[in-house]
Amino acid sequence: MGALLSLNSSRTGMSEPFDSRDETCKRQKLSSCLCEENPRLIPSLPDEISYQILARIPRINYLNVRLVSRAWKAAIMSSELFSIRKEIGTTEEWLYLLTKIEGDKLLWYGLDPLSRRWQRLPPMPNVAFEDESKKGLASLRMWNVVGSSIKIADVIRGWLGRKDGLDRMRFCGCSIGAVDGCLYVLGGFSKASALRCVWQYNPVLNSWSEVSPMLTGRAYCKTGILNNKLYVVGGVTSRGGLTPLQSAEVFDPHTSIWSQIPSMPFSKAQFLPTAFLADLLKPIATGMTSYKGRLFVPQSLYCWPFFVDVGGEVYDPELNSWAEMPVGMGNGWPAKQAGTKFSVIVGGELYALDPSSSLQNATIKVYDYQDDAWKVVVGEVPIPNFTDLETPYLLAGLLGKLHVITKDSNNNISVLQTDVQNHLTSLPSASSSSPVNSSSLQAEPVESAAAFQINPWRVIAARTAGSSELVSCQALNI
Repeated sequence: MGALLSLNSSRTGMSEPFDSRDETCKRQKLSSCLCEENPRLIPSLPDEISYQILARIPRINYLNVRLVSRAWKAAIMSSELFSIRKEIGTTEEWLYLLTKIEGDKLLWYGLDPLSRRWQRLPPMPNVAFEDESKKGLASLRMWNVVGSSIKIADVIRGWLGRKDGLDRMRFCGCSIGAVDGCLYVLGGFSKASALRCVWQYNPVLNSWSEVSPMLTGRAYCKTGILNNKLYVVGGVTSRGGLTPLQSAEVFDPHTSIWSQIPSMPFSKAQFLPTAFLADLLKPIATGMTSYKGRLFVPQSLYCWPFFVDVGGEVYDPELNSWAEMPVGMGNGWPAKQAGTKFSVIVGGELYALDPSSSLQNATIKVYDYQDDAWKVVVGEVPIPNFTDLETPYLLAGLLGKLHVITKDSNNNISVLQTDVQNHLTSLPSASSSSPVNSSSLQAEPVESAAAFQINPWRVIAARTAGSSELVSCQALNI
């Protein structure tokens, strides 16, 4: 072997001197020729195979992968790639979180729950102001309803206290929806006018674009998804003065067309004992969820600072009509501050967080459709600073589990996860489960049933929030 190496070395020494620069130039020319002759994503591989490879890369890396070349960027931003991800089962479900920072600016973040990494979305564009009646501002001084975790009362004080307030309150009172793999931001107030505009975030393109506006300008409306269509009900409008809306409409993402559906009857509001109460108490939709193929909309009668629950109504898309909500469901639906009712569907079951159990903790309830009753499935939810109305909570269904998003006194946003299916198997004893202390939250999965009963919550992700406030959240699986 040594002789052979010596012989090779001697032969090399007899050859012409090696110039590394010439070899580099040859490689560059060869690479250039190959690219020109064979513009494939990965040289020597058919693009069909290359797409299969790219479809298996975690989506959190796509922003960096796009920088490899123009061809790779085009592939990463193509619908073909995401169709392949769906076919081979590599789609990923992310949590998208909307926050509001100082200066009333809204910021979006995407969370990959598997890598526990956050990705900041591009900023939302400025809205095109609509020329509405200026009477809306006078009406706003009388309105203090709460929605989407941004209080109109605070908005009004901000408007009255600074000259540039009208320009800075874009998207205030907007609503959030997610359908067909995209996020939607709908309506809101701008310059004391309720907006019709709708913005869409496409995670494939990682960009915002304006889509067809709603038929009616709305703020603080409720959204829900049925049959891959986005439904919008209620809210308030500023036309002819700020008034609550009973109307509803639906958006088809495939045709980009909004269509009117029958208005909510608010039937219980029609039977108030006196005309004075009927004029004083305004009916509003305080929540909405898609459940068992229908839209369930809890309702309240409002007169600041009072909210009186009056059950709710159910929309059936097959019959295209509204019916009264089951009594137990409407009367027992847990309410957040000022009557707002958050809920989430996990595994086909309807869950809500009940904040009335104590000052520092809450419970998770599930709706029993057969018994028409809400039942406790998680005894305590560790929510720090629960009495601070400026630090709300959010609910999300992600990866088949229930999540609660909170913000603590140290300005940290935490995403808490629990497997509610474990609770459903022992529903009768769920309400007597052991107390949970927020300091005992685990960062790893609970491995045994006994340990789960002691501590059903774990932190799957956290980030420093500063002075930002939680506004809304949605889950997308692409």
